[in-house]
Amino acid sequence: MVPSPEEPASTQAEGSMMPIVDHNELPETPWRPNYRKWDITRPGDGTTSTSLSYAVIDKGAGAPLHYHEEDEAIVVLEGTLEVRLGDQVHRVGADHTLVVPPGEPHGFTSVGAVPARVLGFFPSPDPFNRTTFLEGAPPEAHRT
Repeated sequence: MVPSPEEPASTQAEGSMMPIVDHNELPETPWRPNYRKWDITRPGDGTTSTSLSYAVIDKGAGAPLHYHEEDEAIVVLEGTLEVRLGDQVHRVGADHTLVVPPGEPHGFTSVGAVPARVLGFFPSPDPFNRTTFLEGAPPEAHRT
């Protein structure tokens, strides 16, 4: 049964183990100043092998140079990022996807007139346990 637009989907599809996530009910994950993040999929919520998050990044904020032990895909929905991939710098806007291979140093800063809105995807449920920061500190949620 597909709910009508007036009838929101429940958090668990009937007769299914697939959760349906209402983004409006997600708790914000403490991340960085002027960088708001929400984990759409989280360990313990039925996800065993992927991670998907949504972020709003104000101008001047971003992620310092770092790398992960697995692939990362960053989908830019709105705004502009200045992205450092290895020794190259690119400006990336809406309707573009960054595909970052394992071990590739990268970082980014929001530089557009409007905050950057992005989706981040990893092929593991908790990628930041296997992330090395080359500049700056880990995000607030991953500091020990």
